[in-house]
Amino acid sequence: MILELLSVGLIIAACLAIFLDEAVYSVAALAATLFLTAMLYALSGALFAAIFQFAMGAGTLAILFLSGEMLSEKPQKIPRKNLLSLIAVGLLLSLPMIFLSVSSPTSVLSEISFEKALWNLRAVDVVLQGLVIMTVTLGIAIVLHEKRNGEK
Repeated sequence: MILELLSVGLIIAACLAIFLDEAVYSVAALAATLFLTAMLYALSGALFAAIFQFAMGAGTLAILFLSGEMLSEKPQKIPRKNLLSLIAVGLLLSLPMIFLSVSSPTSVLSEISFEKALWNLRAVDVVLQGLVIMTVTLGIAIVLHEKRNGEK
């Protein structure tokens, strides 16, 4: 039951991170998404993957919070109707996960534990997360450099 609640929170936080207009609120929702992902890894028994996800998320969020604060304009009030509709969409997207169950097929791979499979097959994910963080950092550095040159 805890995994299902964390999954629902993850889907809602991801929807909010994508669709919120204000950058700071969107980054806060992304923080919730990354934290809930790390919690799901930890509760599934993949502690090393959870620690790595949390560390990568902390670095990404530090960069995004700083750039969101520096580059965004004054925050506007979020219309409650939009916020509630985003939460409703997240709940709607998570309904199949709550009410449907997926049985795992028995195969040769069933001898490998979930933790080992998740950690051993994570190389592509690690490389892609590193590339995303590097791209965001370079993009923010370019924008700040252009902004500083424009003020001179």
